[in-house]
Amino acid sequence: MSFSKDVKDELSKQINPARHCQIAELSALISLCGRIIITENDRYILKIHTENITVARKYFTLIKKTFNINTEISIRRNAYFKNSIMYSLIILDNDIVIKILQATKLIDDFKEIGENLSIKDNLVIQNVCCKRAFIRGAFLAAGSMSDPEKTYHFEIVASNEPKAKQIQEIINSFDIDAKIVTRKKYFVVYVKEGSQIVDLLNIMEAHVALMNLENVRILKEMRNSINRQVNCEAANINKTVMAATKQIDDILYIKNQIGFSELTEGLEEIATLRIEYPESSLKELGALLSPPIGKSGVNHRLRKLSILADNLREQKEEVNYGNKENIN
Repeated sequence: MSFSKDVKDELSKQINPARHCQIAELSALISLCGRIIITENDRYILKIHTENITVARKYFTLIKKTFNINTEISIRRNAYFKNSIMYSLIILDNDIVIKILQATKLIDDFKEIGENLSIKDNLVIQNVCCKRAFIRGAFLAAGSMSDPEKTYHFEIVASNEPKAKQIQEIINSFDIDAKIVTRKKYFVVYVKEGSQIVDLLNIMEAHVALMNLENVRILKEMRNSINRQVNCEAANINKTVMAATKQIDDILYIKNQIGFSELTEGLEEIATLRIEYPESSLKELGALLSPPIGKSGVNHRLRKLSILADNLREQKEEVNYGNKENIN
């Protein structure tokens, strides 16, 4: 079972006791996956099609609770996809259809249907609780979520731009940055920030899914934090090893060229320790000296040795260059 289906299964069991919230959720369901048929004698038929049994169940429950009526439900298998089942809920009574459409603000007082079943005004979603219900209904009708183990992605698909913008505005009213992108002939309202998707689950009252997503986020953040620490430590170790290798190369070069007898006592002592303890840190080398010195003191002496080695290399290059000139 997908995470998206888990969320929808949980939301399908959420029935707000307030009638105005039930109407708001119903308006989203009808707007996004409903269809109005006007017969030859100007009578209205309301149909809603969905491949999701949870949406069909929620629609049936809301119609019954809100308007105290039953709908006809037909089930048929999709001819193009053998494993796909289509659920159709139908209301044939003209007066009841008009009553539902007027209550959900999908039709005006003159029985003019909103273009593409768009909500005629925002009265149905003027309360914060109704906005929550509307988002819940919209997600049930045309929404999906990716597996949070892989990526964070929440979306609701609308058939036209005005619907998408209305959904975007409602989501953004909760301080969430929803965006719109076109996908083929559809307009997709989406959110990709993990913390904001958590907020959306809370808004829709999918509290079990919210906890599951939070658990995944915590584990992912812990893994990322550990990986950053490991990478940082590995980089520091690599940097230390490279520095130590350069220091030892410089010290061995000095030893081969002039020996340690030309060095001051402090430089000779640190040079000997560096060769003897190639894997030790500067702090550890400082502790081995008598008397002990700090990390900065050790680093100062090793820098002097490095400068001396570079000077010896330059002198040798000059001598070699001079010899070549004399030969020529």
